[in-house]
Amino acid sequence: MIEAMDLDPRQFEHIAVNDNDTHNVVLSYLVHNCFKETVESFISSTGMKEPANCLEDMEKRKRIINFVMDRNVLKAIELTEQLAPDLLEKNCDLHFDLLSLHFVELVSSRKFTEALEFAQKKLTTFGKVQKYVEKLEDFMALLAYEEPEKSPMFHLLSLDYRQQVADNLNRAILAHANLPSYSSLERLIQQVTVVRQFLNQEPGKDALLPFSLKDFLKS
Repeated sequence: MIEAMDLDPRQFEHIAVNDNDTHNVVLSYLVHNCFKETVESFISSTGMKEPANCLEDMEKRKRIINFVMDRNVLKAIELTEQLAPDLLEKNCDLHFDLLSLHFVELVSSRKFTEALEFAQKKLTTFGKVQKYVEKLEDFMALLAYEEPEKSPMFHLLSLDYRQQVADNLNRAILAHANLPSYSSLERLIQQVTVVRQFLNQEPGKDALLPFSLKDFLKS
């Protein structure tokens, strides 16, 4: 299998791919990312069987993730605790990230006094753990700037950072329900990337270029 990846794609285009496998990969991605309407359309058009509790579970996760992205993290935390009561208690890193995100929301709204009070009430305990100290310093440093968006820590206010926390929460909720925390598509890409890295390190072979999904899709 590893050697086959060195071949010209035309040499294995004749290998059949089962439609059901392809459909399952696509469905896994849609369900993972809570694309509820698209999932319903995809299941209807392909004739696939709807996974048990799929739509209901998706709707609950979607509401939570939407609250995170809509700058209402406290509501997202409330719903998470209802859906997975012990998740945040056990996953302190995620709990810290969510609380910190609410702190960022307050700072972004120029509610500096409220942000400081929230930090003292909810984030101070994390300061007793060394791995959180540097992160706390970065968040608290935002208070020193009249325009936090122009501070060296501006990335903490970015949509990308918020999306990262939302993705981590989504994965954690799935894992808590004993469901895969990554979609099949993501796992396939991860596996292909690892194989290419292995080939690069294999002695006696010419080094391959790093795997690029963009280039692969063009091939």
